[in-house]
Amino acid sequence: MTYANIIGLLGIAVLLLLMVLRMPIGIAMLLVGIVGFGMLNGWNAALAALGTYPYQYAAVYDFAVIPLFVLMGNLGSVSGMARDLYSAAYSWIGHVRGGLAHATILACAGFAAVSGSSVASAVTMGKVCLPEMRRYNYSHRLATGVIAAGGTLGILIPPSTAFVIYGLLTEQSIGRLLLAGILPGLLLTAIFMITVAIWMRFKPEYGPPGPRVDWKGRKESFVRALPMMSIVLVSIGGIYVGVFTPSEAAAVGAALAFGYALWRKSLGGGALSTILVETVNTTALVFLILIGALVFGPFLALSGLPEKIAQSLSGLDVPRVVILVLILSVYIVLGTFLEGFSMLVLTLPIVIPIMQALNYDLIWFGVIMVIVLEMGLIDPPVGINVFIVKGLVPDVPMTEIFAGILPFWFAMIVCIAILIMFPDIALLIPNTMIGK
Repeated sequence: MTYANIIGLLGIAVLLLLMVLRMPIGIAMLLVGIVGFGMLNGWNAALAALGTYPYQYAAVYDFAVIPLFVLMGNLGSVSGMARDLYSAAYSWIGHVRGGLAHATILACAGFAAVSGSSVASAVTMGKVCLPEMRRYNYSHRLATGVIAAGGTLGILIPPSTAFVIYGLLTEQSIGRLLLAGILPGLLLTAIFMITVAIWMRFKPEYGPPGPRVDWKGRKESFVRALPMMSIVLVSIGGIYVGVFTPSEAAAVGAALAFGYALWRKSLGGGALSTILVETVNTTALVFLILIGALVFGPFLALSGLPEKIAQSLSGLDVPRVVILVLILSVYIVLGTFLEGFSMLVLTLPIVIPIMQALNYDLIWFGVIMVIVLEMGLIDPPVGINVFIVKGLVPDVPMTEIFAGILPFWFAMIVCIAILIMFPDIALLIPNTMIGK
């Protein structure tokens, strides 16, 4: 092992220590990256990098997609889109056993197409759907599990902040990544609904049927949900047909969401200022993490550690799928104690060279990575969606919530297995996009 390799290992060890000591991941990566860069390439070069990298990366045009999609999601939250989606889904299937849970999953999938955030999806849909499921005496396990798991769809179905960050860190097309999430997102939605149906087969008392809505009510609820569907169709469809770049699509989506919120008179009473502050705070946090990662990445590249690991793994006399499964297993374990974005920016500089050496498509792997991040959102003990749901229903024990999440966690494993066996599910839409 060379001197550079040793410095790389020490850098990773120090970074993990700083994270244990609760230093923000962005600052920790920035600090370790600059010190390591200086030790391997000279302190003048390190100081020059420190002076240029933050501005250089923050000024990248593609980064504009992040605040714009965040703004679109925040506008969607206050304009009542979540309730409209839930009402539309409920009107069609709420009368069957477990129907409110099915409607919640569909509403989460629909709201994910606006929010791009699992946290926003879990909070918003939890406030809308949990009271209804409790009113109809749904099991605490089923109600909380559906909200926590359904909320994770927010980072798989486009627009997705996770795909944007993955694309920026791996230099992959953000447009192709966003489109790659559509069919896997629909697949996971269907698997979640199948999971609920199986649950109802064995525990029918967990999900009593709700009242049936007549055809007039179904039509009215569908019409109310049309504006949200139109925003998604224009922004994501524009990327597919080559009319918009991802940044332009995000701007159009945010403008349409703003217009809809104005029409619904949802921006009064300080709501607009709250939305703008939340957007700035989220954007600043994401940018800090990204800048830290983009400084830490060159340090790892200089250390030669990613290439060495990639050569060692690709040289093993085992099928490449075995190595893939081992890597995903490590990610699942890391997800039990690392926050998703932190795990993403910390590990990609090491994992991507391995995927390239094994000739895996990086767009497809991005979809797999996002689903693994979703699993981390409901993994104990860190699973942030679990704590969000707990905050909404403080009287429900954590053990009940985790018991409700478990079937959906295994459903994600099934989804990953299907995508490994049939990778074209993720690649079909991006491979047929116009102007690719």
